[in-house]
Amino acid sequence: MKKILFITLSIIFSIGLSAQKDVRKALRSGNNAYKEQLYGTAEAEYNKALEKNASSKEASFNLANTYYRQQKWDDAIKEYQHFLTLENEDPKKMSSAWSNMGNTFLKKKANQKNEMQGMMQAQAGQNPQDGQQNAAPKEDPLQLSMEAYKNALRLNPEDDETRYNLAVVQKMLKDKEDQNKDNKQDNKQDQKDDQKKDQNQDQKQDPKKDDKQEQKQDQQQQQN
Repeated sequence: MKKILFITLSIIFSIGLSAQKDVRKALRSGNNAYKEQLYGTAEAEYNKALEKNASSKEASFNLANTYYRQQKWDDAIKEYQHFLTLENEDPKKMSSAWSNMGNTFLKKKANQKNEMQGMMQAQAGQNPQDGQQNAAPKEDPLQLSMEAYKNALRLNPEDDETRYNLAVVQKMLKDKEDQNKDNKQDNKQDQKDDQKKDQNQDQKQDPKKDDKQEQKQDQQQQQN
């Protein structure tokens, strides 16, 4: 019985060692491909590593970076979040993930702006209501970028690059808020101007119409 148990444990141990070798091999291949900027190949290798070991922190972090390099913003964000579920011991590595996530949200925001401009150009001349169907995202990537940078700095206050990026995003949000206020004030002034214009038009009367009415009244009086 003990012999059978020993054999079983040996098999399990051998399988574990084989899986670890496969993970290390995939990581090396992925890292080499990443250095050569072959990001699609690197992505495939890191996924292989994660298939063998879903808890591989290195494979998860590097995979997120390959998504970023390929402008797969949503995939990158999701994988950075996955990495943060695995890494809970090293503050600097966790900070790096949050900082990279902030960069990704910022890139996603820029991409959304370009897409919106393209849609506006494509919809030129169409019914304005058609453009209203493309509603803005519920969560602003710019706001999410700021929160990610803040989380990164909480874990690593000495990260000057992230601090600079946070300042840039905060300035962008402030400019956006000021622009929205200006637009609201302009809209209110336009509404006031339209109301005054309507009131002035209501007060105006047609002189010719009044003359006709007076002539008709004179004729009726003469007949009486």
